[in-house]
Amino acid sequence: MATIQVNPGICGLKTKLVVTADDDQMVQVAIDSECPHIQAMEAELQELDGYSECLGRFTGSTVYAAADRHCRHVACPVPSAIIKGMEVACGLALPKDVEIRVEK
Repeated sequence: MATIQVNPGICGLKTKLVVTADDDQMVQVAIDSECPHIQAMEAELQELDGYSECLGRFTGSTVYAAADRHCRHVACPVPSAIIKGMEVACGLALPKDVEIRVEK
C-alpha cells in the first residue's frame, strides 16, 4: 500500500491517494480530493494492472485516459502522483517524495 498527499499548487485543491496492490499486482486507487474532477476519476481506477500502468506508454494508460476524460487542467500533478503510488504499491519503486518548484 502507498499513501500519497498531493498539494497541487495554485488551485489549492488537495488530494489524498491510497493505492493498494495484491500479489498479482492488480491495483486499486482510493481518491479523497477537494477537486470534483479528480474525485470523478476514482470509479475508473479499480482493478488495474499495476505493471502495465507503470511500465506502459502514456497513450495506453488507464490513469491518463481517466484524467483526459475528467481533469480540466493538463498540468495537474495528480495523475502522475497516482502512477508514482502504483510504483510503490507494486514494489517497482521505493517511496521517495517528488518535488516541482516553480519560480518566476
